[in-house]
Amino acid sequence: MRAYIGGHQAVNDIDFVELALGTPVELWLGVEGESDEERAARLDAARDILAAPEYRHLPDLVSRVAAEAIEAYAPELFNVIELPRPARRRISRKGAAA
Repeated sequence: MRAYIGGHQAVNDIDFVELALGTPVELWLGVEGESDEERAARLDAARDILAAPEYRHLPDLVSRVAAEAIEAYAPELFNVIELPRPARRRISRKGAAA
């Protein structure tokens, strides 16, 4: 079975992420062995993309994609244990702790 998103074929999970974000994953994560100059250029390009009005939704989209990936592949990370809250101090009308 083949999967197409917007006319583009998604072959693997990286393809799905790139098609969901509209940018290559390497732009945000980098590549192994990149030089300092390459890293600076990549980060500069990423900043330019985030500054463009058509990509103002990208941080929210990335958060959603990441949360969906965690939910699908590592749902145990969402098993959160609520920690006890410290007792609240009451404040008198004069502003001193009671």
